[in-house]
Amino acid sequence: MNYLDFIASKIYTIETIKPLLSVWRFKQEKIVFTNGCFDIIHLGHIDYLSKAAALGTRLVLGLNSDESIRRLKGETRPVIAQESRVLTLASMIFIDAVIVFNEDTPYDLISIVQPDILVKGGDYKKEDIVGYDIVKNKGGEIITIDLVQGYSTTTLINKQR
Repeated sequence: MNYLDFIASKIYTIETIKPLLSVWRFKQEKIVFTNGCFDIIHLGHIDYLSKAAALGTRLVLGLNSDESIRRLKGETRPVIAQESRVLTLASMIFIDAVIVFNEDTPYDLISIVQPDILVKGGDYKKEDIVGYDIVKNKGGEIITIDLVQGYSTTTLINKQR
């Protein structure tokens, strides 16, 4: 088996994910969605993503593009290029699909995925999470997960400086 091909097969676009979402819905899979930059993967990310995956049967991850991150965090970010970030995340056994989005928020992506559960870190108020209205209106759940103290990309970058 070519593992790199298997990993790459978990990377989707908005168009290519639609048939897979239909299959999962037909099989009554519980679809979980989360998103972020995931610039430098660390223990906090692994903890968060594994807990998010455990909430359902399928985890879809929306990944900010390099361009999107630069707009949100400045010209010095991302530290790790999109191609590397997307492959690293797709290689995780508990992530079923990764979709890169170029917008500042994943609102449009969430409206297409229509997840049963929307997940973000515990530093967010549920009502302030992008896509809250979409998931709430369809009867889904919005869940926050406590973050691992001492682990954040910004902290790691500042520590290196």
